[in-house]
Amino acid sequence: MTETAYVGEHAAGVAARAVNVTKTFGKGETAVTALHEVSADIEQGRFTAIMGPSGSGKSTLMHSMAGLDVIDSGEVWIGDVELTSLKEKELTQVRRDRLGFIFQSFNLIPTLTAEENILLPLAIAGRKPDQAWVDRIIDTTGLRNRLTHRPNELSGGQQQRVACARALASRPEIIFADEPTGNLDSKASEEVLNFLQRSVREDGQTIVMVTHEPSAAAHTDRVLFLADGEIVDEMANPTADRVLERLKAFEMPAAV
Repeated sequence: MTETAYVGEHAAGVAARAVNVTKTFGKGETAVTALHEVSADIEQGRFTAIMGPSGSGKSTLMHSMAGLDVIDSGEVWIGDVELTSLKEKELTQVRRDRLGFIFQSFNLIPTLTAEENILLPLAIAGRKPDQAWVDRIIDTTGLRNRLTHRPNELSGGQQQRVACARALASRPEIIFADEPTGNLDSKASEEVLNFLQRSVREDGQTIVMVTHEPSAAAHTDRVLFLADGEIVDEMANPTADRVLERLKAFEMPAAV
């Protein structure tokens, strides 16, 4: 990847940006560089996947761009705000007010109903829900008859749909999804991915998803491929077969 020139003016159509980001875990001889001077743009209103072999840095890149990891050097931008210049309180506010998150483990509150889980981020922020928007999300996710159920009364797919609805309820600028279908069977995975894809195409949502599944990446508009902490390739309009072929190129032959 060529180095990105950046002087502080946020490019139109770019929802998030990493500029020469380096992130290292550990110190001294045990230090591991997870990201090495990575630059990437996330386009507004697009569904972007981040893929690569285990240990390639894909989750670290997403967590860095979401302000969940502190980077060693470089810059991370959400819209016109540079996250790396913010104090912790300001960073927390950006994550709360401008970002949405979906994780593999659902992260639902077990004592709350599905509806209460969906509305929780708005309640924490002291914001009144846009009921028409929340109703649309609930109906699109097919959760209307599950709103009074607690997480232990829902299937895995239903729980992840609650997590998706929760992420969308506040109309965030960007949703970061880390292996959102990792704990789901193929049918539930397809339901969740179709919903995320519709939210991009019909509502202009911006989504960044880390995944290792070519079938999941096939729902996106663009794939960024990482290897050894660097972006090595990208693919527009991916298909599962094309992604699988690209991932096979990362597999090294066994030593003899």
